[in-house]
Amino acid sequence: MSLLSVDHSRPLDVICLGRAGVDLYAREAAQSFNEVSGFEKFVGGSPANIAAALAKLGSKVGFISCVSDDGLGDYVCDYLRCLGVDVSGIQVDSSGTRTSLAVTEMRPSFPEVVIYRNNAADLALQPQHVDENYIASAKVLLISGTALCASPSREATLVAMDHARRNGTVVVLDIDYRAYSWESPEASAIYYKLAAEMADVVIGNREEFDVLEYLSDKENTDDDKTAKNLLAKAASLVIIKYGEDGCSAYQEGEQLQADIFPVDAKKPFGAGDAFAGNLLHAVLNDYSLKDAVAMGAAAAAINVSGTSCSEAMPTMAELLEFMKQYDRLPVSRV
Repeated sequence: MSLLSVDHSRPLDVICLGRAGVDLYAREAAQSFNEVSGFEKFVGGSPANIAAALAKLGSKVGFISCVSDDGLGDYVCDYLRCLGVDVSGIQVDSSGTRTSLAVTEMRPSFPEVVIYRNNAADLALQPQHVDENYIASAKVLLISGTALCASPSREATLVAMDHARRNGTVVVLDIDYRAYSWESPEASAIYYKLAAEMADVVIGNREEFDVLEYLSDKENTDDDKTAKNLLAKAASLVIIKYGEDGCSAYQEGEQLQADIFPVDAKKPFGAGDAFAGNLLHAVLNDYSLKDAVAMGAAAAAINVSGTSCSEAMPTMAELLEFMKQYDRLPVSRV
């Protein structure tokens, strides 16, 4: 039996909703901003990275967001389009908002990352920009939780989730908590809880689930209890990530632990996006939960070994070749 109940006749596999921005990565490893000679430009932002991961595996992907009416907005759309991502759901905003920008050192641990999200274009997404028929054309809608942090993106995101629920599109919530984006812990808790109770799949690390439970169960650090509470709502799959300690995956009546693939990392970011994209692709192609989680973990390892996020997402051939080296090839489909 498939892990998720999806309509396989739909033309799109996954629509990702949320920010798509630009990443500038230091050219030299282990150097401070003062020392590097320059930066390499890539498309970034968690939902855009997940879209890239899915597209590189062969999934049919759409995107809903808002970008600025300038060269950076053009670059983001062109990059996604070249990957085969349908960008018809991306709005171009001419009101003076700006596509988000991240500038980072290249270190395996604690790199300095400077984020420019003043008047961010993606947060200008409005409810009327969300087409119900477009949502209904996809098997899955993946929501980045950061899209809930401010209006009008907050309302647009909830409208998209409501369209999905009514049209039988599976809803995946990647909590994607960024403290600097929220005005208060109470606000993030309210909207994450609301979104989680509308989601079929919830993915996050322990800190992110703590944020979600800040008002409803502030003292809870029990992963089993967290998963049980969500599975009692709409969720049929809950993934709790622990970084270098792997992750736990929960379904009704089933829990499994999964280890990472040890590698020499060049950077700490990108792993969660690679994990989510590859996990989703595997689930939609009827791999077992064990194999889907392992494929996500392998992609995360490949990504942190690279020097970007979006461009370091593996193809299926690259993913399987990597897993073969660890004697952990996927062995079965549901």
